[in-house]
Amino acid sequence: MWAPRWRRAAGLVLLVLWVLPALWAGAGARWSGEGSSAQLQSIFLGRCADYTRLLGPEQRSKNCTAIWEAFKVVLEKEPCSVLPSDYDLFLNLSWHPLPRDKSLFWENNHLLVTSFADQTRRFTPLCDVLYGRVGDFLSWCRQRNASGLDYESCPTMEDCENNPVDSYWKRASMQYAQDSSGVIYVMLNGSEPRGAYPVKGFFADFEIPYLQQDKVTRIEVWVMHEIGRPRVESCGEGSMKILEERLRSMGFKYSCIDNYTPVKLLMCVDHSSHPDCALKSAAASSQRGVPSPYAEPGAGLIAPLFVAALASAAQF
Repeated sequence: MWAPRWRRAAGLVLLVLWVLPALWAGAGARWSGEGSSAQLQSIFLGRCADYTRLLGPEQRSKNCTAIWEAFKVVLEKEPCSVLPSDYDLFLNLSWHPLPRDKSLFWENNHLLVTSFADQTRRFTPLCDVLYGRVGDFLSWCRQRNASGLDYESCPTMEDCENNPVDSYWKRASMQYAQDSSGVIYVMLNGSEPRGAYPVKGFFADFEIPYLQQDKVTRIEVWVMHEIGRPRVESCGEGSMKILEERLRSMGFKYSCIDNYTPVKLLMCVDHSSHPDCALKSAAASSQRGVPSPYAEPGAGLIAPLFVAALASAAQF
């Protein structure tokens, strides 16, 4: 009888050793998003302190510790019960005015926008205002039914609507739109398979409705096509017609440019030998509603064009 009992015990041990890792893995992957960013508080406070140097003298007294304390309230809530309004105090403490004619909205081209904006030198997108900078590219959530951050996974919209990160960007987007004034710029991705203008998204749902008509002079949209990828939509096509009709029905003046030249030249820095970046492609800019200020240059003008284009963008 000893041998069978030994075999049964050994079998149970092997079963436990096989099942437990699978259970642990499943528990860690219960949400579809990445887990909380390591050193979240240190990154947050460092970004806040660094950003205050860019503000005017009257805004440099921001209390980054108080801003963090207001932000971390959401880390005490269940991961699927965080509302945009939970960030109200955080927004009140971190708020500062936006420069006129510098707002740059976007969808599906985050890295291109940050590169072109150049830390507010050319434009000031949401990720370059204080209340957007501190959370950019970060993730955070509390453990379910426990205290402390969940470093394994965090919920996204696929898991639940009221998750910490999406609620943060909803609240920040609403504030950013309300504060924007003058000429409003929008950068969209014309190579996105689902269309350049997502009819359901942050720009459509949490920014357009909060634009103040009495503060906005006009809205200019740039539809950028990724180097080497298909041109799914351009100005006046598909979802772009929906966007144009929506903005004009709201009383906004609207214009659209395909492959806005300064941005296209920046894209081509990393793809200089690609056919899409041949001089004619890089310099041509078709536009609906507003005449293009750029004419096709000769081959010897590419360097002056690059310098002039980026200098022009920096003056907006």
